[in-house]
Amino acid sequence: MEELKIFLIVYFAAFLGVLPPGLVNMTVAKTCLERGKKNGMYVAIGASLVILIQGFIAVLLAKYIFDHPFVQRIMLRAGLVIFIILGIYFFIQARNNKTEVKSSNKSFNNNFYKGMLIAALNVFPIPYFCAIAGAMNVGVGVSYNWLKITSFALAASAGSFTSLYLYVFSFVKIENKVEKFTEYSNYFMAGLMLVLIVVTLFRIYNN
Repeated sequence: MEELKIFLIVYFAAFLGVLPPGLVNMTVAKTCLERGKKNGMYVAIGASLVILIQGFIAVLLAKYIFDHPFVQRIMLRAGLVIFIILGIYFFIQARNNKTEVKSSNKSFNNNFYKGMLIAALNVFPIPYFCAIAGAMNVGVGVSYNWLKITSFALAASAGSFTSLYLYVFSFVKIENKVEKFTEYSNYFMAGLMLVLIVVTLFRIYNN
């Protein structure tokens, strides 16, 4: 019963955490517009697999992150560097935008690994899930309950995938505006990176 409670709470926390526009879900939406819904789904699946791993890592590191604030600072600084690099990349892509909507027969591997890479670069879920794990005493303390830990990680992945799934199928509503969206999507992503850079700097100097 305790495992079910953990699953439901973490599921909805993950769902709501991924729902606002962010690095992963906007990549899913952008892939849908450029390469179709199937490829967007592959990105979502790849990202969800990495989030499953991040859920496990978050629980197992929860105690250490709460006991050692310097770990938080290291993670934030690493995230800052990643967001700066991604921001520059998306800005260059926007300036040289020659995107066409297309599909690929080699879609699974390319987009599955793309989803994994984007999710791996997004470092914020780990401290987010660490905070949830600490609040629920999952993985905190001397003894670990692996059933609870597994339930936590599965819920984090499932909740995130549900949110990404909504992004994939909301593509239907904007499919007739593909050209306009793809024209500005890279600028939007670059702007998002700028916001994340500011937020990360704020967190670094207030940690």
